[in-house]
Amino acid sequence: TGKQVAELFSSITSVILSFVQSLTFEQVNWLIRNKKQLANAIRDSIRTLLVNVGYFSGVLFDWQNFYREVFGIETDSFSDLVIPAKLEGFDRLLIIAEGMTPQKLYSKCVEMFPSWKWTDRDLDEIVTSDRTAKNGAYAVWVRERVEADEELKNLSANQFKERGVPGITLEERLIYELKYFKETGEHLDINNVTLCAGSRCGGGHVPFVGFRSVGRGVGVDWAVPNCRDDHLRSRQVVST
Repeated sequence: TGKQVAELFSSITSVILSFVQSLTFEQVNWLIRNKKQLANAIRDSIRTLLVNVGYFSGVLFDWQNFYREVFGIETDSFSDLVIPAKLEGFDRLLIIAEGMTPQKLYSKCVEMFPSWKWTDRDLDEIVTSDRTAKNGAYAVWVRERVEADEELKNLSANQFKERGVPGITLEERLIYELKYFKETGEHLDINNVTLCAGSRCGGGHVPFVGFRSVGRGVGVDWAVPNCRDDHLRSRQVVST
């Protein structure tokens, strides 16, 4: 409402006026000359605040229920969770609870639907990832899609690294599989596979995950880091 806008504007103005008094002449001049960057900074700060105080409380509550029903664990309210700023087109929030590891997630897949992996070894012993939940929960945004990102087809994991594109990890891909199956009873990557460019396994190889409708179900396999293919696609993530 008009009254809400006026009250919010008054609050923001009061804070900014107080803060500006601590700035130098040169700093204020720079802000005046860079209005777009100033606007982006204010918008991002407000968005982060809304996230941290529970703007996504419904989504967080849904993830709490998921971990309770699927893993039998009670997570906290994720009140300390830092949720990355959401970018346009990245509409699926994935929350990886503390202690979720590649093997633990894969084992849960085995419990819920036919699954297989290329190795008899414990995945925790051979997989390393750019992001882990070893020391606490974290969140990433991905595109809400059944198939991995078409924009990223025919790109190898090495090319991802060269371009600085953050790719999904094996843990994130498996939690997405579990969450999507819990919601729909269906699977991801029916026609393609997700290259988990944010992870590496033995020998520097890159794990990938896909679904085979005949016989084997959801599979975890690997590709060499320079492998490229139209059906081998990663999923870009937005992380902190």
